[in-house]
Amino acid sequence: MKRIWTIIGVADVPASFKWYQSLLGLPATTPSHHYFGQILDSDGTVLLCLHEWGAHDHPSLTSPDYVKPGNGLLLFFRVDDFAEALPRARALVSALEEEPHVNPNTGTMEFALRDPDGYYVMISALSAA
Repeated sequence: MKRIWTIIGVADVPASFKWYQSLLGLPATTPSHHYFGQILDSDGTVLLCLHEWGAHDHPSLTSPDYVKPGNGLLLFFRVDDFAEALPRARALVSALEEEPHVNPNTGTMEFALRDPDGYYVMISALSAA
């Protein structure tokens, strides 16, 4: 078994932590630290790690001033509760980046939005439409 822990730089770990938990319909918890937190699925799988910009000497997490956050990164979540995820997403943003549509490559419904730091987040149904 192998897992990847995607870590993104964010301005406010507790606020982003709450945002992602709301989007993904996860129980509200708090991050381990004010500068780092892991968004966990119900089985304990790490879905996403949030790291405060500049909190440590990680070269790619020093500041969002060097490059626009999310440049070259698409956070793509497959969810088993797509119908419930859509209203949760609409409650978090003023407008979606992409309205719900069928992805012709996967045959699944999906939509996109931006998180508080500007990352592009795609939500895709786990099963075909």
